[in-house]
Amino acid sequence: MPPRTFPGLTLGLLLTAATGALADTLSPEKLTELAASDAWLTLGHYHPDTLGSGHTGQADDASFFLAENGKHDPRAELKATIDAITAPVSGEPNAHARCQFPARDAWIRSQLELPAPEPACTDFNDWKAQLNTRAVTMVFAASYLNSPSSMFGHTFLRLDPPKEDGETNLLLANTISYAADAAEHDSEILFAYRGIVGGYPGITSVRPYYEMVKVYSDIENRDLWEYELNLNQDEVDQMLAHTWEIRNRNFDYYFFDENCAYRLLALIDVARPGTGLLDEVSTHAIPSDTIRWIVDRDLVADVTYRPSSATQVGHALNSLDSNERQLSAAIANGYVRVDDTEVRSLPDASKAKVLDATYDYVRHQTQEEDWPRDFAAPLSHDLLVARSQLDDQPPIAPPERPEVRDDQGHDTMRIGVAGGYTGARHYTELSLRPAYHDLLDPPAGYRPGAQLQFLRLDTRLYHDHQELQVERLVGVGIRSLTPRDAFFTPLSWQVSFGGRRSEVADGDRIFTPYVEGGAGGTWRLGSQLRALTMVTGDLEISKHMRRGYDIAPGADLALLRQGDLVSLMTGLRSKAWIAGDQHREDTLYLEGAWHFGRDYSIKASLERNHHYDRYESLWKLGFRAYF
Repeated sequence: MPPRTFPGLTLGLLLTAATGALADTLSPEKLTELAASDAWLTLGHYHPDTLGSGHTGQADDASFFLAENGKHDPRAELKATIDAITAPVSGEPNAHARCQFPARDAWIRSQLELPAPEPACTDFNDWKAQLNTRAVTMVFAASYLNSPSSMFGHTFLRLDPPKEDGETNLLLANTISYAADAAEHDSEILFAYRGIVGGYPGITSVRPYYEMVKVYSDIENRDLWEYELNLNQDEVDQMLAHTWEIRNRNFDYYFFDENCAYRLLALIDVARPGTGLLDEVSTHAIPSDTIRWIVDRDLVADVTYRPSSATQVGHALNSLDSNERQLSAAIANGYVRVDDTEVRSLPDASKAKVLDATYDYVRHQTQEEDWPRDFAAPLSHDLLVARSQLDDQPPIAPPERPEVRDDQGHDTMRIGVAGGYTGARHYTELSLRPAYHDLLDPPAGYRPGAQLQFLRLDTRLYHDHQELQVERLVGVGIRSLTPRDAFFTPLSWQVSFGGRRSEVADGDRIFTPYVEGGAGGTWRLGSQLRALTMVTGDLEISKHMRRGYDIAPGADLALLRQGDLVSLMTGLRSKAWIAGDQHREDTLYLEGAWHFGRDYSIKASLERNHHYDRYESLWKLGFRAYF
């Protein structure tokens, strides 16, 4: 944007600027106008106050603000910045405000005709030259349920260098990421708690892309999606300049809103003022949602899929027929040698596939499961030697890009309305869930067999007495149902905590805090059908219980089908309460959802329950919308 000249900017004004008091010469109206602009508010990370008409800066580092009350007064901060960037240089040039805040400096100079800058800012210029950035790519790492910080996925920016001779090695590019600066010894539970309440400082860091690929794709086995942004060079430069401004300054990290995705949206808003990506954030900023927002605003020039090592190995094994898979597993586990008759008798095309898939699997298990080197190394060598004798056979094709990207699945917020019957009373239920996905939601774009719910609230209005009750509040609910086979034996698990209605001996239904969990196995019975068996345990706490709490071990046997049109789950749950009033509860259940695209579903459930020697039939039918 070319500099704009404002009336009244005279030679006398420029001379005044040399003394560091240029802002005093601007009209109050002009200073107020600039301070209220989207660009300045974004540069200062100002957020409208919940009460009142003011703003508060989200930076939690005093050095980020030049005015004494700059955190709460964008106008005062603008005035102080103008004075600081036009002040004479004294001492180390790189310590000058213009060198510390190059993005602010560039924007202010685009709005006002200021005297030529004095300091050379060699530190910033050398850093920027080293990054050598032509384009910026938003990278989305798929969800990873085994880590609280990555349950919803993770995003970071890749700084792409200029293409040389038409190609460049993007693994050598640098990245910008924002994450909580947590102590290494903190437990996952402590990390989750402190992340929710803002107990960690957030750090903006620059790291090589190959390190990020190693962490997310190779170690955590998460697919990566790369969204190249259509920023021009001036916008890229402004983004880098603002990254320099915040790179060593603290912004408290909040797991649900001021997280990795939120800070990267702010960088894009700085690069292209008026984009308004942060306006989309309300109570939470989920990485997959932020990808939707940049796509919806036509900020994406191209999308590339980078499958994880686990995805590549799974694809290679799935390319084998049942006999080939059985032979591959036997070779990998040492039951069949590479030069045995079973292998040598295969047609060349089949033999090449078996050798390729087995080698990929052995290499993966060596890295992920620490297979002994004295077993894996000779086997890998034998597989490569045998494969080298089949040079005329093509390798297994790489995994195809999924038809539905992670950002193209259903929206993460869900509202539901249903009518039901408890065996004695009719009710209407309203359900609200801010995030994220359950097993009977439309599955496209989400990991099969994975469920993650946060702050789901179910309330019921019972018709007989017009009684309104909270039926359930799920703080966090997670299920991970990954199938086992001859090659992989993952543990299926679940954990949930919150509050729910529970029946006591006299028939009353009381609201009790609970924690429940379980572990077991899942097996694939077809392309969409899975069987699971899980040992479970429940803990409920209530003053209405004889000991104030009760514990119930149990089991859950179920079949799950996830389809784009219909999803079904049926099974039998059983648990026995053993700490207080000893009793048992058995439930036979069938749940189904009919999906209308990825925005709407009709959900139905039917249960037959036996509890306290009472039998009840329960049903519920409702409508769900995702937004």
